[in-house]
Amino acid sequence: MYALRPSFVSQNFPWAPAFTEKNLPDLSGRVYIVTGANTGVGRELTRILYGANAIVYLACRSETKGRQAIEELQLAATPTHGRLEFLLLDLADLRSIKPAVDVFLARESRLDVLFNNAGVLVPPEDEPRTAQGYDLEIGVNCLAPFLFTRLLTPMLAATARSGETTPPGSVRVVWVSSIAAEMSDTGGIDVVNLPATTPSSPIFLAKYAASKAGNYLHSTEFARRHRVDGIVSIAANPGNLDSDLYRNSDNKAGLLHTLVMKAFVRFMLYPSVYGAYTELFAGLSPDVTLDKSGGWIGPWGRFLSMRSDILHNAQPKSEGGGGGGEAFWDWSEEQVKLFM
Repeated sequence: MYALRPSFVSQNFPWAPAFTEKNLPDLSGRVYIVTGANTGVGRELTRILYGANAIVYLACRSETKGRQAIEELQLAATPTHGRLEFLLLDLADLRSIKPAVDVFLARESRLDVLFNNAGVLVPPEDEPRTAQGYDLEIGVNCLAPFLFTRLLTPMLAATARSGETTPPGSVRVVWVSSIAAEMSDTGGIDVVNLPATTPSSPIFLAKYAASKAGNYLHSTEFARRHRVDGIVSIAANPGNLDSDLYRNSDNKAGLLHTLVMKAFVRFMLYPSVYGAYTELFAGLSPDVTLDKSGGWIGPWGRFLSMRSDILHNAQPKSEGGGGGGEAFWDWSEEQVKLFM
């Protein structure tokens, strides 16, 4: 069984954080985007980057919540030369992605790291699909971050070429996945049978697992296509965390499920800041280099091996792989082409 893999076990019981705010250099002049930054892991990551004098864009769906988070972070911060900016981004509607990118490009001349942090585990009962009709897990977790990243890639590449102000391997895209990726079907995600317009699965985690495997495939394929541009692409399991990700889980099952989830939260989940440490390692650790682009990082900041069938599927057929990464990329391109 996949659950018996040593790395699966170690991801549930991780070692101490490998890279924290204590390891950060001065980030003055560096620019970062964190999606879903108003709460949970994204907020903790934003707090850490801001405290190191970075410019951080909080890309959020709710302007009220985003600006409230900025105000609270500013009030709680020690003196910093950093800057916090709100960026309106609704990952449940592909029409919102390009306007958000246009706003960012009009304000900034560089982008050092894009953290595709936001995601949905269980869709709310009143919003099971995106504006374009995709299941929320696939639309929010895969298609919208894919489009957002594609539109920001030219600036990421330009930043990577900017010379002395940008050390090699420091420009990155972090695709926040999950341990659920390793619980997905064989190969991770099947583009022929994607649950984009079919009724919701009775096993509500199946689509989430597929979407998190999709994050890994997007990351490996981006790495293959853009290593020549000097951009590092990393997929990360941030860890089992006590965050807003579980906010709708009671909607999908009865009392027994609710009791199990509450026990899981109490005994198995860690504070959100630990997930921020995982993402911080992926986005800023000097141990993450261009030759490790396409890698898989687990909590709280260490390289791990992906499940072998998913790893094989991520590789192109021309290199002896299953071609799933390339196929999922091409499928994603087809879905978002009207919104480029």
